[in-house]
Amino acid sequence: MDIANATERIAAQGELVRRIKDEVGKVIVGQEKLVDRLILALVTNGHILLEGVPGLAKTLSVNTLAKALGLDFKRISFTPDLLPADVVGTLIYSPKTGEFSPKKGPVFTNLLLADEINRAPAKVQSALLESMQEKQVTIGETTYKLPEPFLVLATQNPIEQEGTYPLPEAQVDRFMFKCLIDTPDRADERRIMERFASNAKAPEAKAIATPEDIANLRAALKEVYCDEKVGDYILDIVFATREPKKTKGLEGLAEQIQVGASPRATLALNLAARANALVRGRAYATPQDVKEIVHDVLRHRILLTYEAEAENVTSDMIIDKILSVVPVP
Repeated sequence: MDIANATERIAAQGELVRRIKDEVGKVIVGQEKLVDRLILALVTNGHILLEGVPGLAKTLSVNTLAKALGLDFKRISFTPDLLPADVVGTLIYSPKTGEFSPKKGPVFTNLLLADEINRAPAKVQSALLESMQEKQVTIGETTYKLPEPFLVLATQNPIEQEGTYPLPEAQVDRFMFKCLIDTPDRADERRIMERFASNAKAPEAKAIATPEDIANLRAALKEVYCDEKVGDYILDIVFATREPKKTKGLEGLAEQIQVGASPRATLALNLAARANALVRGRAYATPQDVKEIVHDVLRHRILLTYEAEAENVTSDMIIDKILSVVPVP
């Protein structure tokens, strides 16, 4: 592949991403990582699981990005009394005609915010995750395709665990990224306070892109080159989570890792690394691209042992240890 020509074409896509970020930045103060991961998910056709306390502008960020891209946005607040039909839709009977007609649920959108997904029972979670995987919904005997692009951003509250239904590991694995959202720093929080305390009209994002632009970004992703050495680096990291005893310096992790990352993690890591290069205007992925996104891709795919949890070891610590030992090409 001609890297020079591909770089020229991809540079234009990188410029589009910068304009989108600038437009979102008119409304959102800070949260650059969240916006960056949202764009990566749209490019790679993946989904995001967010973990953070309330009040961190998760809903506003998704809504603002939807406006900047000209996409439809909907939100579902997951509660224990929610039913699968409340998410995907159902058939409505009409007494006048004696026929059933489909009523599509809020899942039929481009950007869907599943607020506190772990507060709904397993049936509701499964209905949403099936839609995420298949990109379609069956109502009655008819199957309907979901709009393109389709991205689910699900949130979890890491503090309140009472009355929740934790997602099974196999279902969590379907999320491409799991991002930990932290509170803003002092400077950003001052800017937020001053903006909301003023009498000026709150800024709004304008549509500067279209769904076709997202389709072009996805097409450009196919042109991003991943060298065999970078691919081996990805495999070394993933296999170190499964067979740490075979990697010198990681033997101790065997007592801390119960289940390592799945092959879906390898594919996600490769896709995300190439997408990370794309949004920065490069036609090739580097080991640094892998390092930048590896925590978000792997942290929810490593199941720790009871001993590790008792010692307050986290999956991020495991990933840090692997990165410090696995040689960088």
